Amino acid sequence: MKVARIYLRVSTDEQDLARQADIQQGTKAAGYYIAGVYREKASGARADRPELLRMIADLQQDEVVVAEKIDRISWLPLAEAEQLVASIRAKGAKLAVPGVLDLSDFAAGADGMAKIVLESVQELLLKLALQMARDDYETRRERQRQGVQLAKAVGKYPGRIPDITTHQRIVALREAGQTIKRTANLAGCSESQVKRIWAIHLKEVNARRP
Repeated sequence: MKVARIYLRVSTDEQDLARQADIQQGTKAAGYYIAGVYREKASGARADRPELLRMIADLQQDEVVVAEKIDRISWLPLAEAEQLVASIRAKGAKLAVPGVLDLSDFAAGADGMAKIVLESVQELLLKLALQMARDDYETRRERQRQGVQLAKAVGKYPGRIPDITTHQRIVALREAGQTIKRTANLAGCSESQVKRIWAIHLKEVNARRP
């Protein structure tokens, strides 16, 4: 039986994870049993994504990691991205991502020079895909920076708009007794953001006390 684990990621709450749901249907249609679906809202430029790490921990020998695109897996600098892929491979699993040609089956059945060439081409294609994802991320960041500078120059930059929904969720979870780590997982944000929002909340509460 072919077994897959699906990783679905978006960067912000404004994006919709549902748009990636058709990946599940495509994976089933390809003959895979889906052992798990891992969803989270976090930047691909971070390696400490809770659901990504949980997926890697759950991986078993010969399973396949399915993602919509390579940038769903990583926006990390190349060296860090390769370490991430290596952690997946260390579990005996492999990636199945559109745009990244998988030659592993061909390489496994080859010998001598043909095997070396296929494995080298596979590594090159993966490295190119990871670097292109990083380049796209850096291009987006630069365009955002230029846009902010232009808006500031003409007096139209309002500053970063707070994510009120996430802030309220963090406060509610912490007031319910959830730990910082658990709150970050449930709210889909970083632990540092939880600490910052909770500290602001406590300061506001103390300020209201007589």
